[in-house]
Formats: sequence, C-alpha cells, structure tokens
Amino acid sequence: MKKVLMGAVALGLGAGAAQAQDEVTLQLQWVTQAQFAGYYVALENGYYEEENLDVTIQPGGPDIAPPQVLAGGGADAMLNWMPSALAARERGLPVVNIYQPFVRSGLQLTCWADSGIGSPEDLAGHTVAHWFFGNEYTFLGWMNQLGIPVDGSEGGVTLVQAGFNVDPLLQRQADCISTMTYNEYWQIIDAGISEDEIVNFRYSDYGVDTLEDGLWVLEENLEDPAFADKMVRFVRASQRGWEWAAENPDEAAMIVLDYDETGAQTEEHQLRMMGEIALLIDAGGGALDEASYQRTVDTLLAGGDAVITEEPTGAFTHDITDAALSQ
Repeated sequence: MKKVLMGAVALGLGAGAAQAQDEVTLQLQWVTQAQFAGYYVALENGYYEEENLDVTIQPGGPDIAPPQVLAGGGADAMLNWMPSALAARERGLPVVNIYQPFVRSGLQLTCWADSGIGSPEDLAGHTVAHWFFGNEYTFLGWMNQLGIPVDGSEGGVTLVQAGFNVDPLLQRQADCISTMTYNEYWQIIDAGISEDEIVNFRYSDYGVDTLEDGLWVLEENLEDPAFADKMVRFVRASQRGWEWAAENPDEAAMIVLDYDETGAQTEEHQLRMMGEIALLIDAGGGALDEASYQRTVDTLLAGGDAVITEEPTGAFTHDITDAALSQ
C-alpha cells in the first residue's frame, strides 16, 4: 500500500547529486477518491517529479475546511468549491483561483419520493442533510433564490449535517440529502433503494450551476515569483494527470485505490466514480471560464440573505494556466 502523504521520488538517482525538489502540499476537498484522480495520477506517473516537485496530497473530509487549512499554513494550495472559496475571500482570506479543471457541477438533491417534494419549491417545511464547513453555500444560494429560509422556522428548511455516508436519508432523519452524481447518489442505490423511490433535483437544471474543485492559493504567495513558478509547474503536471485519467479511467481509478490508506473505497465504486468524473472535467484545458465564474457569483449574490454581499475582485488569475498550458 502506497502512503498518501508521500512525496515524489527524488530526481537524479544514479546520476550524481540530485537537485533539491520544490515542495508542494495540496489540501483536498474530500477523502481520497476518483474525484481527485488527476492529482494522484500525476504523482504516480512521475509528472510532478519531472517538474522537479515533491508533492504531498492531504485528504479532506466532512470536518475539514480547506480554507482554514490554507489560512493556517497547512497547505500551499487547496481544492475548494468556488462558493466556499469566494465566501472565505469576502471574510478576509485572500484566496485566488489559478486552475479550474472541473467545468460542470455534479451536485444534486436527492429526496424520498414519498416526501411530497415534487419540485425545489416544495422543500419548505422539510429537513435536508448537507455537508457543512463551506460546502453548504451552493445550497444556501439556491434557497435564497427561492426565498426559503434555512433556519428551521415554519415554512423554512431544517438543515442538518451530513457526513461520509447517506445515513441521514436512509434512516429517515432527513427528507432530502445533497449528493454528488459520482458518489453519494450511488451509495443510495447500492443500499438497495430503487430509482422510483427517490427523486433527484440536479442543481444545474435549476440555474444553480456553481463551479467545483478549483485550485486556490493565497494572493500574497503569488507575488513571489518562485512560488508562482512552482504553481505553473504543478498545474502543468496536474493537467497531464487529468488528461491521462480521462483517457484511461479504469487505470486511474485503480491508482486512486492504491493511495487510499483507509481501505474504505471499493473497486466498483471508484471505477463508476471515475466514469462520472470524466463527464465533469475539461481534460483539454483547465483555464477558468469567466462566464461560469460569473454564474457562480450571481448565485451567491442572489436573495435577501446572500452568501456574499458584493462582486468579488481579484478572485482569479489566468497567469498560471496561461504559462502552464502554453508549453
């Protein structure tokens, strides 16, 4: 079993003294799974090593907020959903998006069909399970657009925390639970729930199409040419990893499994997840699409209890991807 928190092998073995590699620590949005296949492929296939990088990948989870890790110096870069990152920026953490391989959202709301929820407007008066620590901001933006409070009041939504699994839905502690097309939805199906027992509301089908899993760093660090150069090399190697993963999804899923220290992931689930992930990424690019960025911002600004209160400035740069992907 390979160690997740291992760096790339030192360069120059057998060829004299090796040049010291530049260290990069990446904080993931969630646990080790095919959602992050491009980065594990880049590590396993030696793409980071070829860029003279010693990369450490730190798994996340339901109780880990990547912006807090970045703010505390625990990582050089984080993967974060854009709503969480922009909310953190407005609150004083100057994070900047430098790479956006995910171009489509996989977020949806899965509800019991017998709950009486036939449309998102019917959520009022029901209980919804969602991940916290910044992951809930897209849902909050959606409810703001619909004018539905999430404080548990009469006519509002009661929001409870979800974790690694879908137990809040299965145990009827919640009428609905947020799921990803590549992960939690299939946990429900694998638990023996048939498709006609549930109803899915894909966020993007309702105009709530926010960006996910972008790469973010601190603005002040980008002012250091050495750090910026390191990020150019990291993005270039990561993009190679995503391109390889998209072309070899089954092999990419097996690489992810090899780096899962917990042993919680199964081959069937990761193979299926990688197939779904390939539908969400832009394996031929990685530069932030500004129209998609604006849709995300508009969602967060909507409603009377908006997630962010003003249009962000300086929240992204094309400089890193321009330099990385032009070579």
